[in-house]
Amino acid sequence: MKRLGAYFIYIVECADGTYYTGSTNHLERRLRLHNSGNGAKYVRGRTPVRLVYKKRYRSFGSALRAEIKLKSLPRGKKIEMIETRNRSHGHVT
Repeated sequence: MKRLGAYFIYIVECADGTYYTGSTNHLERRLRLHNSGNGAKYVRGRTPVRLVYKKRYRSFGSALRAEIKLKSLPRGKKIEMIETRNRSHGHVT
């Protein structure tokens, strides 16, 4: 069964300058969760986080595959991607 809807992959920049990549079907709620200290273990203690990249997908499977690819990119490629997308689409937040 294909789960359709609005799914997002995203990158947040943590307070220490590191990046965290994830996926969700409710981006605003996930950001609040991260910033409350109750989100992903990696992000705890690195708050506040700010959204620096997002991309929408129409199915859970597509978003999950994209998240896996995104997580495998080296930091430099992620920075390039963030800068390119932000230049062409304006600021993310």
